[in-house]
This record gives sequence, C-alpha cells and structure tokens, in this order.
Amino acid sequence: MAKILVTGGCGYIGSHTIADLIENGFDVISVDDNSRSTLYAINGIEKITGKKFKNYQVDLKNFDETRAVFQENTDLDGVIHFAAYKAVGESVEQPLMYYENNMFSLINLLKCVKEFEVPHFVFSSSCTVYGTPDHIPVTEATPTKKAESPYGATKQMGEEILRDFTRNDHTNAILLRYFNPVGAHPSLLLGELPVGKPQNLVPAITQTAIGKLPGMKVHGTDYTTRDGSCVRDYIHVCDIAHAHTLAIQYLMAGRQQSSCDIFNLGTGSGVTVLEAIHTFEEVSGIKLNYELGPRRPGDVEAIYANNNAAVEKLGWQIRFNLRDMMHTAWQWELKIKEAEDRVKNN
Repeated sequence: MAKILVTGGCGYIGSHTIADLIENGFDVISVDDNSRSTLYAINGIEKITGKKFKNYQVDLKNFDETRAVFQENTDLDGVIHFAAYKAVGESVEQPLMYYENNMFSLINLLKCVKEFEVPHFVFSSSCTVYGTPDHIPVTEATPTKKAESPYGATKQMGEEILRDFTRNDHTNAILLRYFNPVGAHPSLLLGELPVGKPQNLVPAITQTAIGKLPGMKVHGTDYTTRDGSCVRDYIHVCDIAHAHTLAIQYLMAGRQQSSCDIFNLGTGSGVTVLEAIHTFEEVSGIKLNYELGPRRPGDVEAIYANNNAAVEKLGWQIRFNLRDMMHTAWQWELKIKEAEDRVKNN
C-alpha cells in the first residue's frame, strides 16, 4: 500500500483529499499546524473511510520538526503539499506573512523530500499564477503574467522552485492549478470551516444566509463582464480532491511527460459572482442580504479553465455542477448551526 504525506491535511481541500486517497487504497499521514484549521476534520475523515490516520501538529517553517516527520516515516511514496495561506485580500494587507509562510514551508519540505528520496510530489498551485490573462479560458500553455497579489506571487515562486528542483533531482512533480473549490462532502462529515471572517465567496454566502454575518459585499460591479461582477470557475471540492488521487496514480505509473507536469483543475466554464449568488438563492430559497461595492485590490476580472489536459491525461471527470456545490455548501452550514445550537442548549 503506497504511503502519502498530505500537508495541510486538516484544511478544507486537504481533508477531502485524504478521504479520497484512503478510499482509493492509499496509506496516509498528515501534517498540519492547525493555525488555520481544526482537528474536527480528522473525525470526519475517519467516519467517512472507517480508518484512522496520524496527524502531526507541526509547523513546516520549523525544519527540525518537519524533518522529524520524515525520519519517522522513511517509506513515503509521495507528498501532496497543501499547507499555505491562501486569502488574496489578506496577502495584499500582509505580504511578508505570506512570503514567509508559503515559501519557507515549501523549501523545508523539499529539503526533506531530497534527503529521504521521496519520488513523487504534488503541489497545490492556483489559477492566480496566470495573473490577468489576455485570453480565456486559460490552458496550461497560457503564459503566466505578473501576479495580482502576494498570494499569487507565492504560487508562481513555488512553481519555479519545483521546476528547478525536479530538473536536478530524482523527484517528479505535478503542479495542480486550482480555480475556485467550493461545496462540502456529500456525507456532510467534511466541509469548509473558515477561521474568522470568511475570505472566500461561498462561505460568505452561507454565513450570510444563516445569519452569522449581517450581510455581504460584492467586490466590483463595473468589470467588463456580462453583469459587471468578476468571473470565476467554481468547482466542487470533492472533484478537486479526486484529481490529487489521480495525480499521484499518474506519477506512480510513470506516465508523466516531464519532471514537472501541469494541470488546470476547473470546470471549463465561467460564472459571475452575481450568478453564483443567484444560484444559491434558487437552491436554498433564501434571499441574500448583499450590497454592491468597489473593486477589491488583488482581484482578477475574469478567469476560467480549459481542463482538457486533466480530463484526457489524468482521466479526471467532473461529477458536481454549480447547484450541487451550493446545495452541499448550504447543507454543511445548516449542520454546523445545528451542532452549535446543541452546544448552546446543553
């Protein structure tokens, strides 16, 4: 049974990926310092899969602690690296925090990958590496442009580090460029649990609908899009998670075409922020309290994926549509509220 280390395994995408890996026959260990996540996800994964796994509460910026994980697990077949700060707006406000966290953690991890000769590495990248593209949908061959945020810049730098690292090392890598993961596991045992005020659209929608937030703001209504709001490519988190399992299988089968292959993970179609809001309203039957506001620094006007490469080479298939995404996200929010009410009443 192949053994995979997942960093950021208690996080939103990481936890769904661990569940998918275990369900596909992998042995998994996790590293997460839980600075932006909780241990709640571990219980959800174990209920979904019926199996336990080990999570190391380690900060990857600490090399000695990171190396100790590899010393205890010398039989690793691969690493999937999620652990990073990921909020565009926050990165604009606190760039040094983003550069320190996202770059030091990757470098320390790769030092250990090299020392312990781990053959396969999957990197959690982002569509932000394309900057503001000249043409959409973007393909893997679309030139990267100056990132619109420090977060995007850390993903560009991470990709460059991996290209250089794999060019001169035994490790092969895949860069997975995500678009906008949303939704929750159909079992409702896993979902997004943002710490503090949500930075992403869908948690802001569901928290507004449930009453945790008094309202929400649409950032920008004067873009040259069909309704003036930004266009994004929303994709269900379970579809994103399964792509990581396929990526590891692809590397283990020796099917990679270079030492560092790239795949876009998106649905292939763009949805405006206002269209996403209206879809949620249709699915939930709730009218959202939102206001139209100015553009937000760091936001790209419009981006969505050409996902042909992932479909054809990884054998990836998208199972969930936008209504599914909004439905599972809303059901997850309702479940959280139910659990919180039980705690209050006890």
